[in-house]
Amino acid sequence: MAPQNPNPNPRDFLLHLESYLSKRDGVDKLLKISRYASKIILSSSVMSDSSTLSLRLKSFESSVGVSRKAFRLGKFVQDVNAFRSSNVSTKEELILSILAYGGEGIYYFVEQFVWLGKAGLIDKKNLSVLQKISAWCEFIGYIGSVSLKVKELRQVGEDEECLKSTIEVSTIRGIGYDEEMEKLRKLRLKKMMKRLSVVQDFADGLMALADIRDGKGVLSAPLLLSSAGLLSALISTHKNWISC
Repeated sequence: MAPQNPNPNPRDFLLHLESYLSKRDGVDKLLKISRYASKIILSSSVMSDSSTLSLRLKSFESSVGVSRKAFRLGKFVQDVNAFRSSNVSTKEELILSILAYGGEGIYYFVEQFVWLGKAGLIDKKNLSVLQKISAWCEFIGYIGSVSLKVKELRQVGEDEECLKSTIEVSTIRGIGYDEEMEKLRKLRLKKMMKRLSVVQDFADGLMALADIRDGKGVLSAPLLLSSAGLLSALISTHKNWISC
C-alpha cells in the first residue's frame, strides 16, 4: 500500500473564497470588518470631522450597519437548533444554555424588527425600545456563551493532559502513539479556537454593554469599541474561513 502524502495539496484559494462568500456569515463578517475599520479611522481623529472623506466614511459606516442587520433575518433559528442539539448533562449547563442560545436567539429575532424600522417599513417610534431589548438579550447571551466555553475549555484541558500522559506511557514502553499525537493536535487546535471564541464574545459583549449604557462610561470610548468590533470581526472571519 502506498504511503499517504503527509502534505496534501492546499485547497484552491479561489474555490475556498467562493465557498466562504456563499455563506451568510462570510459576507456579514467582511461587512463588519469594513464597518469597524471605518469607525476606527473616524474615532482616531486622523482626519477632520468636516472633511469630505470623513463625511463619506460616516455615510458608508451607517449604511453598512443597516445592511448587516438584513443578514440576521431568520438567524434566530440557528440558536433554536443549537439549543435542541446541545448535550446538557447538568442543571447548570441547562441554565447556561438557555442564557446563551435563548439570549442570542431573542437578540436576532428582535434585530429583524430593528432592521425593518431602520429600513422604514415599520414605525420608528418604538425603535429605541427594541434596540434596548436587543442589547440586553445580546449581553445576556454572551454571559451564557462565555460561561459554557470556559467549562468546555476546562474539559479540553483535562482531555489534553490525559492524552499527554498516554503518549508518555507509550514512549516509555516503546510502542506507537501516532493516533494519540493526531488527537492531541486536533485537541490543541480546538482549544485555540475556543479561546479565540471567548475573546470574541468578550469583545462583542463590551459593545453590547455600551449599547445598554447608551454609550456612557469609560468602557464606551469610541476608539475602544471600534477596536473591539474589528477584533471580533477578524476572529469570526478566521473561524469561518477555516471551517468552510
